Order: sequence, then structure tokens, then C-alpha cells
Amino acid sequence: MSASTEQATTDAAGGAQPAPAVPARRDRRALLTALTVALVLLCAGVAVAVSIGDDGFWRQSGLPVPEPGLKAATVVAKVLAVAATALAAGSLLVGGLVAAPQRSGTVDVHGYRALRRGTLAATVAGVSAIAAGWLSVADMTGNSPGVLASVGPFGWLGAAATIEEPLGWALAGALLLLVALGAAFSLSWKAVAALGLVAACAMALPAAVHPAATGAGHDWSGDANVLRAVAGTAWLGLVAALAAFRAHGGVVDGRTVGRVRGLLAVGGVVYLAGEIVFQLVVTDAGPLGGSAYVRVAVVVAVLLAALVPLTALLVRGLVAAPGGPAPGRLLPVVAVLGAVVATLGVASIRLVPPRFVVADDSALQTLIGWDIVRPFSALTVLTDWRWNLLFGTGALVLAGLYLVAVRRLASRGVVWPVGRTVAWLLGCATLLLATSSGLGFYSPSMFSVHMISHMTLNMLAPILLSLGGAVTLALRVLRPAGRGNPPGPREWLLAAVHSRVAKVMTHPAFAAVLFVGSFYVLYFTPLFDGALRFHWTHQLMNLHFVLAGYLFFWPLIGVDAAPHRLPHLGRLAVMLATMPFHAFFGVAVMSSSTVLGENFYRQVGLPWLDLLDDQRTGGGIAWATGEIPMLLVMVTLVVQWSRDDSREAARKDRQAERDDDAELKAYNAMLEQMRRGG
Repeated sequence: MSASTEQATTDAAGGAQPAPAVPARRDRRALLTALTVALVLLCAGVAVAVSIGDDGFWRQSGLPVPEPGLKAATVVAKVLAVAATALAAGSLLVGGLVAAPQRSGTVDVHGYRALRRGTLAATVAGVSAIAAGWLSVADMTGNSPGVLASVGPFGWLGAAATIEEPLGWALAGALLLLVALGAAFSLSWKAVAALGLVAACAMALPAAVHPAATGAGHDWSGDANVLRAVAGTAWLGLVAALAAFRAHGGVVDGRTVGRVRGLLAVGGVVYLAGEIVFQLVVTDAGPLGGSAYVRVAVVVAVLLAALVPLTALLVRGLVAAPGGPAPGRLLPVVAVLGAVVATLGVASIRLVPPRFVVADDSALQTLIGWDIVRPFSALTVLTDWRWNLLFGTGALVLAGLYLVAVRRLASRGVVWPVGRTVAWLLGCATLLLATSSGLGFYSPSMFSVHMISHMTLNMLAPILLSLGGAVTLALRVLRPAGRGNPPGPREWLLAAVHSRVAKVMTHPAFAAVLFVGSFYVLYFTPLFDGALRFHWTHQLMNLHFVLAGYLFFWPLIGVDAAPHRLPHLGRLAVMLATMPFHAFFGVAVMSSSTVLGENFYRQVGLPWLDLLDDQRTGGGIAWATGEIPMLLVMVTLVVQWSRDDSREAARKDRQAERDDDAELKAYNAMLEQMRRGG
């Protein structure tokens, strides 16, 4: 874009502003570009040096060792994809959440500059990730890139789906290209911030199918790898994007300081926690001496130990006023350390972790991640726990944040209803029990227990959470950002609740179809058989159950104001219309003579279990437990209806006292006039 075009864009977005000196601006841009290219080249060289000389992954897997050039090209494509994704996510988040938007809601000149940077980075990331997937197929199958090119532009996707990891990179690339396309046509701070979140989450796709997330404990290593990939991408991208924002004259002050520090702190803590859990699982009980993987892990640990305090100092410089301490001295150090840490993580994908050198996993450990040695019973629900890293931890975090918010309201002298607090805490406890207690322990291997967990997550937990009124509580606790300041958490929450996506997804017709139809689509198609085989698909099912239930019950009985709110009679009609479908589903499962997910459950092979009997039990559970929450909702609807009528009657009584029954007198006068006219 030329200087005149950029100035015109600036004038349109934020009014006429004096343009900086063109030569100085170009010199600064050229210097930043040169430093970025040099850093990427450095990271690519480090990755190639780490991975090029170790063939243990291919030899242990029984795969042909690829040519050094192919190995180097594959790791360089992955490094470039990760680096560009981080820059894209960070730039879009800064453009949407840090730069103060115009009154119209469009980004200002600094936000627009970050938006352009994020668009370019997302395009590079998408192309690089697709290239990484294509090269990974050749890297893991022994085919040359020329052979893959001969099967057509999409012929390699079949092999990628079989191997899994290349497909993760390809899907991430497609998602990043969609982010780039959306960013090219977006100027609203809400859309820009949402695209930044999507860009960061794109790295969850290849992370979920990481080669080390297999065998014993792969549920923990898989979840931890997703957490460190998404949080690490967001954290590194925010550091780089904030540095560019500051270098171009952007100011981070006032309330924005706390938001920036909070974003970086949360991202850093989640990344470190994920990194620690992942390394503990993949190095457990393995030989630590003489391992290339361990040497890389030690280097990463040393770099992280230095990176944490340096990042804290850098953040203090980044959020200072223009005349304050400059981050220029620390920026190269932190940028290089963070990029090298991310690079070593990418390069170690093809290094064999110590646990896999000596691992002799059982069939159950390979399939679900742990062994099951006794039948399911009421006692094992309480004693056989398997902590779900995402949902178990998430339940505790949600409960803790809610209690902190209630306490903050109490410190202001505001009383929050106890019933809402009890409902929310019970919902969090239900979420925890369904995923981390004996229910979560047996759910992957038994259809009946899976159905108990499913109905709990889909029916009971959303009802309790929707009665907690978390959005209303948050809006009462969070302070408005104030005029002229970048949007804060309160504005982010309001933007999400009132977005077009929320309006569509909470529409009673859409929510009802999603809530009921997903039962039939999931269980009576080949989708269920495929979803049973991977831990990340189990987590997606859990997430779907909770979200589908919450979107359905929120407009019906939720305390929070929903984008679509039916009258009480309409809500009752929606409930009566959906209840029979649950009964039909349960009866259909009970009467089926075909075992759902038979191939997987036979591989699990629990010796005390008859698969068809277990399925019939699961169908009965779906039928019975589905009706009980529905009756609870019906009772809640009637109670809410009665309370609303009582409040409306009390309001009319107070109004009548104030105006001496003016409404009733006017009505009687109208009747008298009609009588006389007749």
C-alpha cells in the first residue's frame, strides 16, 4: 500500500492526522521486516539442526527414513506456519482488543496497521501449514513430493487422513486462510478480535494429533499439548504484536495496562502448565540419558526459566507511556528466546520421547489411555477417578471465578441471590463428576456409562449453569471501559452475547434442532464409530453436549437475558415438542439389534461385558434420565411463570397507587363511551 493510500485510510478511519516522516517510517518498517526475516531464518536453521540427524522416529515406527532435504523442508514449513500463526493471532488480538477503536466501532489507525499485519501473517501461515501437511505425508510414507504431485492437488488428503498428523496441519492451514479472508474484509474491532482467537485456536488441530499423544496417558498428553499450543501461540504472538504496536507509536495506558498484563499472564501460565504436564507424561519411566529429546527438553526448560522474568520486564516497558522506559533492549532477547522455544517444540515432533523407547502399552492403554481392571459399579464411580485436564480443571476455574465475583459484589454491598450461586456450583460439580469421576473413567469403554455421562453433560449441567446467571453476574462486577478507551472485558462479553452468531445459535428453532438432532446424527451414523477412537474426539463430544444443552436451556429458563426470549407459553410449547424425541431415541437404542461402535468396543474387550446388553442399558438410561431433567425444566418454567405474573401484578398495584387507578378508570370510561354510542 502506498503512503497516500495509507494516509487516506487513516483519515477515513480516525479523521485527519499528521503523517509521520515517510523516510523514517519506511526505514523503521524495513528494519522490522529484516529482523523478522532474520529471526525466522534463525529458527528454521535451529529446527533443521535439531531434527535432521535423528532417525529414531522413523526406525521405531517402521517407516522409511526420508531424504535429508525432505526432512528439512518439512520442519521449515512447520516452523514458518507456527511463527506466522503466532504473529497473525497476536496482531489481530492487538488490533481488536488493545488499540482503541473509533466511535463507529471500526479500528483506528493503529488497529488497522495491526489488522493488515495479521492478514498477511495469516495468509503465510495458511499456505505454510498446508505445505507442512503435504510434506508430512511424503515425510511419513516414503514417497517423494513428486509422487504426491502426480496424484493431483487433493489426492494426498486420503493418506493424510489415515496418518492423522498431516491432516491436522492441512485443516489448520485451511482455517488460517479463512481467517485471512475474513480479516481482509473486516474493520470492526469485534470481528478482528474474534478472528485473532480463531487463529490462535487453529494450532489446536495439529497439536491434538501429535505423535507423542499416544499410548498410556495420551489423554493427559493430548490435552496438555493442545493447551500449550494454543496458549503459547497467543502469548508469543501478543508479545511480538505489542512490540510492533509500541514501535509504531501505540500507547498502552490506563485500564488497558491491566488487560494486557492479564492476557499475557493467563497465556503464559496456561502454556507453562501444559508444557510441564506434557513433558512429565512423555518422559515418564523412560531412560533420560543419551536421548536427543531430553537434551532438547532441558534446553527448553533453561530458556523458559530465563524467559519468564525477562517477559515480565518487557511487559512493563511495553505498557509504559511513550516517554517511559523503552522495550527496545529487551525485545530482541525475548523475541529470540520465545521463537527458539517454539521452534524446539516443533522440531521435537520427530524426536522419540523416553517413554516410547521402553513403553509396552496394553491394548486398553493404546485405545483409551489407561487400564480398567474391575467392573463398573456405584463404588467405582466414587473411587476410580481419572482427572480430565480440560473439563475437570475448567469446572474448578468456573466455580472459583463465580465465587470471586460474588465476593466482589458483596464488598460493594450488593446481595447476590444464594439460589443462583448454589445452582452454578452444582452445575460445576456436575461437570466435574461427569468427566473426571468414575463416570469419566469408564465412559470411553462402556456405552452405558458413556450415555450416563452424555445425559449429565447435555441435560443436567446446562440446566444448573443456566440458572446460575453467570453473564448477569459478570456484567454487574465488570466496570465499563469508559469513553475513548479500548473495549474491556465487559464490552467483550456484551459483544459476544449480542453477536449475530449468538442470535442464530440461541434461536429456539435452531437450538432445538441442534439439541435433539445431534442425538440421531451422532449415534445413528458412522460418525460415532469414528469418534470413539480418539481422545480429542471424546473431548469434542463432551464440549458439544454441554454447549448444545446450554444453548437450548438458556433462552427457556436461564436467568441471563437471551437474544431471543419467548413468552412463557412459547417456552412450554418448545419443551413439549422436544420431549418425545428423547423418548424415541432411547427406545430406538434399546430395540436396536446392531451394536453401536461395535468395532471399537470389541477391541476394548472388557471380559465381563456383553455389548448388546450394555447398549440396551444405555438406551434405557437415555430414556429415563432424559425425562427427569425435562420434568425439572417444566416445573422451573411454571414457577418462573407464576413469579413473573406476581411481579407484574405487584407492579400494576404500585402504579395504581401512584396514579389513583388511572388505567382502570380509563378502561371503565371507554366501556361507558361504547355503551352510550351503542
